[in-house]
Amino acid sequence: MSDIVTIRASSWSDLLDCPHRWEARHLLKVDAPTSGPAALGTALHASTAAFDLSRVTGSGLTVDDTAGVLVDELRRPAKPVHWGEDSPKKAEQIGLRLHSRYCREWSPRYEWRAVEMLTEPLDIEVKGIVIRLTGRMDRARIRKGAKGAGINDLKSGRRAVGRDGAAVTKGHAAQLGVYELLYEHTTGEPITEDAEIIGLQTTGSNPRIGTGTVLGAKARLLGDSAEPGLIEQGASILKSGIFHANPNSRLCSPKFCPRWSTCKFHD
Repeated sequence: MSDIVTIRASSWSDLLDCPHRWEARHLLKVDAPTSGPAALGTALHASTAAFDLSRVTGSGLTVDDTAGVLVDELRRPAKPVHWGEDSPKKAEQIGLRLHSRYCREWSPRYEWRAVEMLTEPLDIEVKGIVIRLTGRMDRARIRKGAKGAGINDLKSGRRAVGRDGAAVTKGHAAQLGVYELLYEHTTGEPITEDAEIIGLQTTGSNPRIGTGTVLGAKARLLGDSAEPGLIEQGASILKSGIFHANPNSRLCSPKFCPRWSTCKFHD
């Protein structure tokens, strides 16, 4: 029987960016400390999801009702937060502005079908390994478009929106591709709209929100006869058992890597 490796959609970027960090997080289960920006991102995703889910179910929660979710997440986080130069008060102020703008100006532009949908596991066998794609579509929404269904994913952070006002999409294709595969596997309905990132910039007195399109996310995962896709590339790493380090990763820092203190490869 082939080995089974379970990989959540959100961890694909780690595996392809720095396998050394991915192994620590997802195989060795070593936690990195939660930073202030990460805590704000978690709170924003929870509050905006509550608002969008209310739109889907018709439960009638208001912008102010769901803003309480953000405040609760920041004041009573599930894990300890290393705030550093940030502060809970400042994060709350920025988060509430972004929550309000998103709910009033951006969410109404879409017709949501589902919010953070729980999916059925999907097994893909490649290179003698079964990769099991699994989990809730964290932070993702299913939208109804002119051609059918499409995936929208919220990304927050200081660099979530570029200077041109568009959401930064670089590095998100693998995660969105997994979402597309899981949605099709669970529902039997094909994804026919391009994936989209909604970026929430968490800096400045007037934080921005922008969107960006990700083309061919699923195709990049699966590849074709001419070139292997990202799933096969990831399977090669898993098959070899060599989780090489990438000291050039933008996440190579003690803030993001639980292996930083013992890693011999970074500067």
